[in-house]
Amino acid sequence: MTTLRVATYNIHKGVQGVGPLKRLEIHNLGRAVAALQADVVCLQEVRAYHRRLQHRFGHWPAGDQAQFLAPPGYHAVYRTNAVTRHGEHGNAVLSRFAVLAHGHQDVSDHRFEQRGLLHVALAVPGGGTDLGVAGAARPLAAPASAQTVHVIVVHLGLIHASRQRQVQALGRFMAAHVAPDAPLIVAGDFNDWGERLHDALAALGLRSAAQRVPTFPSRWPLLPLDRIYARGLTVRSLATPHGGGWGRWSDHLPLIAELELP
Repeated sequence: MTTLRVATYNIHKGVQGVGPLKRLEIHNLGRAVAALQADVVCLQEVRAYHRRLQHRFGHWPAGDQAQFLAPPGYHAVYRTNAVTRHGEHGNAVLSRFAVLAHGHQDVSDHRFEQRGLLHVALAVPGGGTDLGVAGAARPLAAPASAQTVHVIVVHLGLIHASRQRQVQALGRFMAAHVAPDAPLIVAGDFNDWGERLHDALAALGLRSAAQRVPTFPSRWPLLPLDRIYARGLTVRSLATPHGGGWGRWSDHLPLIAELELP
């Protein structure tokens, strides 16, 4: 394998609309995620449960949304970022590759926004078998001919100063948990509508493609809030799907990248 297809998608907790017009879109999102045909899907605003909405919508899926959205044969890893009055939500990774390790880091900057990083190490066919996790033991089940690719899913804050500090926290997490020569993908909702974080991310060795790809709001995308960066891989292209129901199922469009492995 020389290329990876990676997508990032803020699914808005699987629900759209407000008040009596609120509607459950998680079933449509399941079909949408499958249609992306991505090797790895990074999700934000995913729910494990919400007591009030589960009662309101009789067709709420059993189990957490990450497991429900995973196409057949995919692995799902989910961790909570925020706990609310009636439920919670967080980040997830869906992968058609085996999961070697995973972890989570709270990067909340103030008490009004709960934010976190989800880190997943994947065994991607081809290359060596070095796990690449600083200070971690190599799992006994590591495939015989695979290289480890690390994925970190982010959902940064609404205030620029908070996002700056969260990028600094991301850098500390990378230094502690990802070896410098290990391929790394950082994807998610950066909430960086002013596009002011590129230099800070570049200082961490993270690069993306040159295209400016708006993803928000999904009906009339103007802002490139969703991003895919890489270190040790090359982002060859970025794109969003259009038409159909993409403007209805979430307030964000998914962003899809083709990445080239070393």
